[in-house]
Amino acid sequence: MKRVLLTMALCVAASASFAQKKAVSEAQSIAKGSNADFAEARTLIKGALENPETKDDAKTWYVAGFIEDQQFSTERTKQVLGQQPNEPVMYEALGSILPYFEKAYELDQRPNAKGKVKPKYTKDIKSILGANHVYYINGGAYYFDQKDYKKAYDFFEQYLKISDMPMFEGEQVAERDSNFMTVQFYAAVAATQLNDHEVAVKALERAKNTDYRANDIYQYLCYEYEQAKDTVNLEKTLEEGMQKFPDEPYYLLSLINNYIYSNRNEKAIEYLNTAISKDANNAQLYDVMGRVYETGLKDYAKAEEYYKKALELNPEYIESISNLGRVYFNQGVNKQGEANMINDAKQYQEELGKAKEFFKQAMPYFEKAHQMKPDEREYMIALRGIYYNLNMGDKFDAIEAELNK
Repeated sequence: MKRVLLTMALCVAASASFAQKKAVSEAQSIAKGSNADFAEARTLIKGALENPETKDDAKTWYVAGFIEDQQFSTERTKQVLGQQPNEPVMYEALGSILPYFEKAYELDQRPNAKGKVKPKYTKDIKSILGANHVYYINGGAYYFDQKDYKKAYDFFEQYLKISDMPMFEGEQVAERDSNFMTVQFYAAVAATQLNDHEVAVKALERAKNTDYRANDIYQYLCYEYEQAKDTVNLEKTLEEGMQKFPDEPYYLLSLINNYIYSNRNEKAIEYLNTAISKDANNAQLYDVMGRVYETGLKDYAKAEEYYKKALELNPEYIESISNLGRVYFNQGVNKQGEANMINDAKQYQEELGKAKEFFKQAMPYFEKAHQMKPDEREYMIALRGIYYNLNMGDKFDAIEAELNK
């Protein structure tokens, strides 16, 4: 009786296994032809992918990818014929092929009972991936235009992954051609939109080793390191960029700013002198040098010298106009503070007179800045202080009214 029951159990198991394998073949057949029912095919193959009897079979995973390829090919054929394909369906199918084929390829390389590797599906996998390779660029571009940067990034990454697959070694698919470099660039750009610093940096570091828009890649990379407050890698990348693109001012100016914000003023001055030697007529460089001396080293005389040089080159450079006004204004405030500490009336008036001279020097610069940017409150506030300290009642009332608007 036990032997009979055991035999029956084995028969049921064999029947279940056969049923699942039959479902795989049926799913493949349903996905073929002009009247393919892809929903039914996917339902059948989903069961086989989860069933212990078939989930470790290379054919199961191959057919899963085959179904997606058939759906993709159906929509692509419409495109070739000048018809409008269902792009979301087309690219969703294309994006699903590789994960299935990767697993199928892995299982297909396993040795058989005799220890020999006799792949059954690798040739077809290679043929399909090779034929579809370029369309991953189109898919990435499609999702990029849709601002779905996650899917765009995934498509570009799949293109690059296929290029790196051992089965394509030495073939055209694996060539590091212009397409490959372009895809690396756009994969990196898409990665910067994912709010994932680690992914973005990895993609950018990979892309910077090609010649395609490397200057842009370096600047994206600097931005990522800046956002992550990784000052070590930021400076390293800026220095690399400066060496690689000596005519691009971004790297030098960014390094200078980095030194200023980290209070390495001597280093900032060193790099500013380098920048000025390359572009002696750039008013902005002299203005930045003036700010280093003013805010970093508190050397007002030097700051005044560089701001004036900037204005010699560009008399309408509003940053230097207001900066020079601020140098005089702050010295006036400092002198006024010193005067208030003096008890002797005569000496107090002398020091107060010196403070007023600084306010008088500051006034025309802030008046011009206010004229150029009448809505800038910083300039109005400075003028209010100047008019108040110089007892210019009418002008004080006028600027006060502007501030209160």
